[in-house]
Amino acid sequence: MPKDSLTITDNRTGKTYEVPIQYGTYSKDGASIRAMDLRQIKVATDDFGLMAYDPAFLNTASCKSAITYIDGDRGILRYRGYGIEHLAERSTFLETAYLIIHGALPSRHELDEWTRNITVHTMLHESIKKFLDGFNYDAHPMGILVGTVGALSTFYPDAKNTHEPAGRLLQIYRLVAKMPTIAAFAYRHSRGLPYIHPQNDLSFSANFLNMMFQIDPRYRPSPALERALEVLFILHADHEQNCSTSAMRAIGSAHGDPYSTLAGAAAALYGPLHGGANEAVLRMLAEIGSIQNIPNFIKRVKAGDGVRLMGFGHRVYKNYDPRAKIIKAIANVVFEVVGRNPLIEIALELERIALEDDYFVSRKLYPNVDFYSGIIYQAMGIPVDMFPVMFAIPRTAGWLAQWQEMLLDGEQKIARPRQVYVGADHRDYVVLDRRQ
Repeated sequence: MPKDSLTITDNRTGKTYEVPIQYGTYSKDGASIRAMDLRQIKVATDDFGLMAYDPAFLNTASCKSAITYIDGDRGILRYRGYGIEHLAERSTFLETAYLIIHGALPSRHELDEWTRNITVHTMLHESIKKFLDGFNYDAHPMGILVGTVGALSTFYPDAKNTHEPAGRLLQIYRLVAKMPTIAAFAYRHSRGLPYIHPQNDLSFSANFLNMMFQIDPRYRPSPALERALEVLFILHADHEQNCSTSAMRAIGSAHGDPYSTLAGAAAALYGPLHGGANEAVLRMLAEIGSIQNIPNFIKRVKAGDGVRLMGFGHRVYKNYDPRAKIIKAIANVVFEVVGRNPLIEIALELERIALEDDYFVSRKLYPNVDFYSGIIYQAMGIPVDMFPVMFAIPRTAGWLAQWQEMLLDGEQKIARPRQVYVGADHRDYVVLDRRQ
């Protein structure tokens, strides 16, 4: 009779062990064993026991989570069970942030209360502006954001009480509210422009656009761009246990304050392999230069001639990234307002050719979210060095949801991965004068 267990025979000793198999919500991809169950497999009683060696955590689940579900083979992304396509079509970013953090879509009253609490925390302490002024004019906006978010911990010492629910919620309000303000101020600082304070009669996205681009006090963001940005924020709100989210959980497991913890997650996002992918796509499209050059570029990619097809393929998705489909659809909405980004024609033709080529299809290399997002941000007037900052604004909601889930999970302890030691065995110390 079938059993939910795994039988392991250790050929070193001939002993057999039975290890329970656990399932997630979906048995298709939720089966796992506890790594600690492997520790019982020993050669001798003083043996440490068997470990799993998994560089980059390619096949290791570090937590149980109810926030985001991804089926990479079928191109499915859901927040708390809701399809990303439905949220992008029908929700606002703040509504989606509430869902991710609280676990359910809000009622009208809950959404109004949530929005009000976010809105009243958008301002920054005046001393933070002095802190920002200490950065060089050419400092990278993401470096400014990482440093400033970390510095907020010194303004809110009560944030260290991470196990007090009301205090934890207050820090969530503050961080979700202040990230767009910090981001916009970082941009204005890099351009030598005066800071524009939050205008709380505007929506979350419109307020950010206003703080970024207002020169004339009569400026009002385009409703079309406001909605496009809402959708982009929704698509980037969370994405399971990626590099920065894993950093958020690992740092948070030490029970530090959420500002320092989130600064660490943002620092992980700063890395070009994580938050810089859409910038790499723009550089690639600019290098191609014209539609006529695409066939030769594809030929070079397939030949391994020092170029890569950026924005295609994903560690998780083995199908078309569902976020890429949505972003591709809103591109035309943005272009109707700001004009067509000439790079879009190269991108569309590149996608068409690649998806008709068995070389890429057989390797399951489909466009991901970064393939079109950079083109849209650039068309909206957002400079390339702001792209990871644009990523960090909405991902704040996901980071905080993951952080809170980790804190409330009784199985979680301070993160402490094991290692496989490959260094020298015991050495006798040699005094300096006798060393060869």
